[in-house]
Amino acid sequence: MSLVESMMSLEEPMRLHHVGYVTAEIVLAVSEYTKKFNYRTVSDIIHDPIQTAFVCFLQLDKDATYLEFVAPDSPNSVLTSAAKRRPGLNHLCYTAGPLEATIAFLEANGMRLISEPRPGVAFTGRRICWLIGDDLVPIELIERRNNADRCAPGLAD
Repeated sequence: MSLVESMMSLEEPMRLHHVGYVTAEIVLAVSEYTKKFNYRTVSDIIHDPIQTAFVCFLQLDKDATYLEFVAPDSPNSVLTSAAKRRPGLNHLCYTAGPLEATIAFLEANGMRLISEPRPGVAFTGRRICWLIGDDLVPIELIERRNNADRCAPGLAD
């Protein structure tokens, strides 16, 4: 089965949710992007102790995709090295139907699960997980509650 054929076999399509950008200074990065590119902030800065990160979501008017700034929450954060060594584009995130089915589909297409599904603080408890492929670009998945769920970021629905 070709990749195109296997993509068509996923019952609930994945949708690009956000592009993750790692930074050491989240307040500065948010300020720069709101000034330079006219993004609007759509969430407070959210602390996610599970991900050892602070996150903040921005969006362009009339755009369905978010830009997420991610910063380490301490020197021991898993993001500290990346924020120092290579700040910038960090990951892609997709919304998906049932995570187990999407994970199985992606694994069948060469991806490897690196973080089991668990509640995501920035997504009101919707489950998230992480995968990686040969290109080494981390892929985050957020589980949609239903097909109309946009998985809006924040601490409350």
